[in-house]
Amino acid sequence: MKNKLISLFVSALLLAGAFSAFSQAKKPTIMVVPSDVWCNTNGYMFEFDNQGSKVKVADYKTALQSNAELLLAISKINELMAARGFPLKNLESALKTLQDQAAEDAMLTSKGGAEVNESPIDKLKKVAKADIWMQLTWTVNQTGPKKSVTFNLQGLDAYTDKQIAGASGTGKPSFSAELPVLLEEAVLAHIDNFNVQLQGHFDDMFKNGREVILRIKTWSSFDGDLTTEYDGKELNEVIDEWVKENTVQGRYSTTDNTENMMLFEQVRIPLQDANGKAVDTRGWARNLQKMLKEKLQLDSKLMMKGLGQAQLVIGEK
Repeated sequence: MKNKLISLFVSALLLAGAFSAFSQAKKPTIMVVPSDVWCNTNGYMFEFDNQGSKVKVADYKTALQSNAELLLAISKINELMAARGFPLKNLESALKTLQDQAAEDAMLTSKGGAEVNESPIDKLKKVAKADIWMQLTWTVNQTGPKKSVTFNLQGLDAYTDKQIAGASGTGKPSFSAELPVLLEEAVLAHIDNFNVQLQGHFDDMFKNGREVILRIKTWSSFDGDLTTEYDGKELNEVIDEWVKENTVQGRYSTTDNTENMMLFEQVRIPLQDANGKAVDTRGWARNLQKMLKEKLQLDSKLMMKGLGQAQLVIGEK
């Protein structure tokens, strides 16, 4: 009997430790935004020029300033997520920070005059620094005096734009006319499974690295190409070896490799360095840029597209 009590006590301690470890697990940072469908349906879109092409993107700023329901909906989702221990980024605050940086980031050029075009959404992602964007769409249904909400939640990896979690459904009809109440009734049955999907994706990133893309190109002014040899190795070999050594478990795919360009996809970079400092795509690719300069005396220009795509153009800054 005594041994059984001791065994039960030890089991309880182990179980408590497991729950404690889970509660302390690193959570992904999330920002809730209205979906493009919701913004387009409600007239909150604007156009920007992307290398001569007109592209429509969601106008979050106008939506937040004009639509009180949007603020209430985001606030309710924030509340439900916070109650489950997921840190949240505030869309309105990120937009204000972006506005402050707009003049500084208005245009990037190389010394030779090459320009980089980023969409307003790409710029916002850089400022928000969230791991996952949680896109929200909802519609209010009315049957007689009762109302219900049909919702759709999409968890998107901010670096790859891949959907990594999803939930949708319709709440039970209610006499309540308040959107937050209707939304909560609709979402509650699905949000825990949604969060399990989010956490599973983030756990995979923490273990196997964050997925990014790296492009290598050369300026026309570069005296050489990617097959030029340095100390007995072609430049593309040097770069490939660096990528292999600086990815999690050497995980990446070389999709293209010619004398003028290289394309690395499904590149898994660590979330943190050896000192526990967060690693992003720019910082990771910047280390490659430094290596090329220090070891091979090659200048290069590092350019970003959103959070997850780095382009290094060799030959000049």
